[in-house]
Amino acid sequence: MKLGEMGTKVRDSIVGTVKGAGTVADTTVNEIKDTTVKVLKGAGGIIHGGTDAVGDVVSGALSAVDDIGGGILKVAKGVVLGVVGSVGEVATVTAGTISDIVRAAIKGTSEIGGDLTAAASGTAQGVMGGAKEVGMSATDAAFTLAKSVVTGTTEVGGDLIGAVTGTVQGAVKGASETGGDVLGAISNTARGAVRGVGEVGGDIAEVTRTTISAAIGAAKEVGLGVEDAASAAATGAMEAAGNIGESAVNAVTGVIGTTVDGVKVAVKGQ
Repeated sequence: MKLGEMGTKVRDSIVGTVKGAGTVADTTVNEIKDTTVKVLKGAGGIIHGGTDAVGDVVSGALSAVDDIGGGILKVAKGVVLGVVGSVGEVATVTAGTISDIVRAAIKGTSEIGGDLTAAASGTAQGVMGGAKEVGMSATDAAFTLAKSVVTGTTEVGGDLIGAVTGTVQGAVKGASETGGDVLGAISNTARGAVRGVGEVGGDIAEVTRTTISAAIGAAKEVGLGVEDAASAAATGAMEAAGNIGESAVNAVTGVIGTTVDGVKVAVKGQ
């Protein structure tokens, strides 16, 4: 891929940071975040470059993965935190900002042949953490995150199920790390994923089941009840389906009441 000036600087700076630490395993997410912010401040900020600048910076960071020997989840999380924070210092972080960042991360991952599930997870953690830092609604962040992952993955012909799985896992971890509403993050991520799939003409039932399965797995890691997690995902999926149409409602209904990964799925309040 051809990088612009900021993308190249971010890539080279992340490579230098990691090599200075020893390996990518020795490098923290905050070090990658701080490296990104430093480059952006030195270049006069990112906001003036708009969507193209956001894409260049995120792609530049992800292109460093090959040079540092992996760590795509950590790099994605760090650069997203850095970009969201930098934009938030000079402007309001909007749903459009989050969409640009997420789609750039998906595209950048595809261009280097990276692990899309891991990249989506890191991106989701960065979005949830960044949204908290800049005062953006967690509801809007989670919904836009998931919807943009679906759109971006479809645009590059990537593994949609893997990307959605990583997104839900990352949203749960990101909300948990920042003391946020984890069940709300699950519900709104599922809502965004199903809404996105409805817009691109994908398999709504399959994505619904995927969000529920991913929520169950992520819940176990953060000590959340699996029944509550499954219900939150199902509730978000059903809400999105109601805004899409009857066929979408039927698709989600076909998953509700079944068992996913050993957990009986039910919509909250039913």
